[in-house]
Amino acid sequence: MEPPVTVGRSGVDGRVRRIVGVVATLVATTLAVGLSQGWGRADRAADRSAAVPSTAAAPPAAVPTVPVVLNGTDDAFIQLLIPMNEGALALIDHLDTRPTGADPSLRGLLGDLRQAHRAELRDLRAILAAGNVPELNIHEGHQMPGMVTAASLDELRATPDAEVPSRAAALLRAHLAQTVVLCRGEQTAGGSPELKALAGRMQQARAAELSALDGRPGAPRVD
Repeated sequence: MEPPVTVGRSGVDGRVRRIVGVVATLVATTLAVGLSQGWGRADRAADRSAAVPSTAAAPPAAVPTVPVVLNGTDDAFIQLLIPMNEGALALIDHLDTRPTGADPSLRGLLGDLRQAHRAELRDLRAILAAGNVPELNIHEGHQMPGMVTAASLDELRATPDAEVPSRAAALLRAHLAQTVVLCRGEQTAGGSPELKALAGRMQQARAAELSALDGRPGAPRVD
């Protein structure tokens, strides 16, 4: 059982190193569990069949009103998911400035994604605050799987309008799929019941969002 996260004046560097290590372990553990349980094409098909067609955000979750205890996995999960969601929102904001006439169905999906991601950020930060743990973006400038980076956005800005929908959809899909991996890891190794419940809701939302993204008219087939 992991100890709760405590932050002292001299412990920030140690916490940064611990979060980096836990993020790697979180992904590796999730993939190992997935392989042992036969995740793969059948699992993705089950996710899609179980996902509701609409990607509209679920009713707001209750924000913790009492302190919560976060272990190292919980801390790492939140500290990674916050910049991942912020990167996705930056991508959506950029797409609002670009013509997407070649793929109007993508435009229709963006509003739901924005609403859901903003709500998740609110809930993640509320749990972090309830755990008395400061937000610390240690992943800034890193090339993390599924994270929309400043470099990714710069490349998209230089992309011809006709190619924007396909490239944007690829970035969104990588983000959504990686979030599913991380949510599974949190539910396996996390310690906070509140955060594990949120991760479960996020995983279900991502399944619906992936289904909507891949089910767009003309969307490339994903095995």
